[in-house]
Amino acid sequence: GGSDGHRLLAAGALAAGISIALLMPLKRRFRRRRPCATGLHPLYDVRPLEYFAADRFSFPSGHAMNAFAIATAIGLGLPPLLLPLAVVAACVAASRVLLGLHYVSDVVVGALLGSAIGVATFVAIAG
Repeated sequence: GGSDGHRLLAAGALAAGISIALLMPLKRRFRRRRPCATGLHPLYDVRPLEYFAADRFSFPSGHAMNAFAIATAIGLGLPPLLLPLAVVAACVAASRVLLGLHYVSDVVVGALLGSAIGVATFVAIAG
């Protein structure tokens, strides 16, 4: 992809880095317990999955933030890939809800934050 491709990869990497850097301060600020920790998961009891989570808090979803940040930063530079990348990111976000590790609002906010980070990094580096 040459220098344009390198800029897109840099935008995706920076978007992921910013997303990761913002995640824990946000989670510690809101301190929302995971659905699997409360026994309130609407589909099934997945309490054992709580032990596989990297932290105790669910808001916002770091997986959704990262997936959408990377997908947006790279997809804006490669428009034919934007929709497929968005679908992959949405599947990542949906899986977090289905596993009982996040509420829908966790992944929606994570997706919005990640998309904003992706746009900002794309504009700053590749745009």
